[in-house]
Amino acid sequence: MTADPVAPNSSAQYGAANRPYREVTDAHGRVYRIGETDRDILGHSRTLMVYLPWIAMMAISVFEYAYGSAEDTLSHAHGWTQSNTFWILSVWVFFQAGIAFPAGWLREKGILTARKAMYAGSFMCVVGFLALSHMDNVWLAILGFGVVGGVGAGLVYATCINMVGKWFPERRGARTGFVNGGFAYGSLPFIFIFNYGFDTANYHRVLDLIGCYIVIVVFACAFFFKDPPKNWWPAEVDPLTFSGDRKNATSLAKNPPAVRQYTPKEAIRTGMLPLMWLSIVLTAGVSIFGISFQVDFAKEVGFGPLVAASSMGVMAVINGVGRGVVGWLSDRWGRKPTLVFVIVVLGLAQFGVIWAGDVRSEGLFLFFAFLSGFGGGAFYPLFAALTPDYFGENYNATNYGLVYSGKLISGLFGGGLGSMVVTAWGYNGAYALAGGVSMVAAALALLLRQPGRTSGVASSAEPQPTG
Repeated sequence: MTADPVAPNSSAQYGAANRPYREVTDAHGRVYRIGETDRDILGHSRTLMVYLPWIAMMAISVFEYAYGSAEDTLSHAHGWTQSNTFWILSVWVFFQAGIAFPAGWLREKGILTARKAMYAGSFMCVVGFLALSHMDNVWLAILGFGVVGGVGAGLVYATCINMVGKWFPERRGARTGFVNGGFAYGSLPFIFIFNYGFDTANYHRVLDLIGCYIVIVVFACAFFFKDPPKNWWPAEVDPLTFSGDRKNATSLAKNPPAVRQYTPKEAIRTGMLPLMWLSIVLTAGVSIFGISFQVDFAKEVGFGPLVAASSMGVMAVINGVGRGVVGWLSDRWGRKPTLVFVIVVLGLAQFGVIWAGDVRSEGLFLFFAFLSGFGGGAFYPLFAALTPDYFGENYNATNYGLVYSGKLISGLFGGGLGSMVVTAWGYNGAYALAGGVSMVAAALALLLRQPGRTSGVASSAEPQPTG
């Protein structure tokens, strides 16, 4: 990127705390609002907008990543079939992903603030767990946990992810990955609770307490949530020359900012947003399949409950830690190469799980659970960071909501339809299909490119670090 000699506004403008700011424009016509620090706007460091979303994400992780470990007890307690319990999760995934776009649209219209979205989400989450605890009728459980709980968790998830992207436009990969990771490894205590301390005698009390835990944690975090002004850019990094901190300069060279702020309609017309949507449909479907069936497959093969629980625990921890690691790597390697690498690893892991089951090796099974967990979570923060990289931050809540909505389709074939494939083809056939789907997703990811920027321009955007 080369600096455009467009002068900042001639008249002084004042933002938060009456601090003056100016707007500068780069060679592509993109506007950056500079001059205000994070402390001017928030009253404290923007780092808090990493840790609070991370804590909230850990709180809601029990919905998706621990559910498979609770499935047997729920089936016996309520008289549900295995298909019933997996369709409840599928409906939850559908609404958790589906709310991201309308919630983003409401936020960017000023109708729903980040704080209000979190408040509403926290109360809907507790309703979801109360329904799972007290509703024997499967349709009421679907309504309460799947629909209401799914919308609540989706509001929290989308708000947390977009908050990080807005506050860290210059180096969002590592921070987005860190926050996103909480959505996986935050479930670890609950995985072991559901495998060892959860039965038909205490399931009401356990589920009710989990619901209370979620609402308290999320509500407390939400109190401090606040979005930056549109076009805001950190004062310490020059958006025209990338000069400033060396790490930020390196990240911006590998992942240059979007050439302009794309509205959702404009982002769709580039062809890149639909391609990202299709990629996440396929990849998330494989991930959800692994989350839903890994414990059951371990038990089917003949592994003991410790290995079954540990495999899911390993998947959850590595799923979460992997999100942070690939976010950090993507700041150095580039978002697209890291994304392709992660999806290929996810596909290979599915074939590895089949091999481990065939040879009855607990060690191999845990190893491929490790790889599956890594690949099955790491792509989420990459898409979350890639979306504002391609389309800008101003409409990120809506644009990422559209991309992430692909997960609602994934929930159907990863959970409910996955159960049908297991019934028809067995676990080996289902895992082989999942591996093949992942490889197709990797091929699609190779086609991604930043709209409006040629490879020559991107490569010429070398950083000029100082200090």
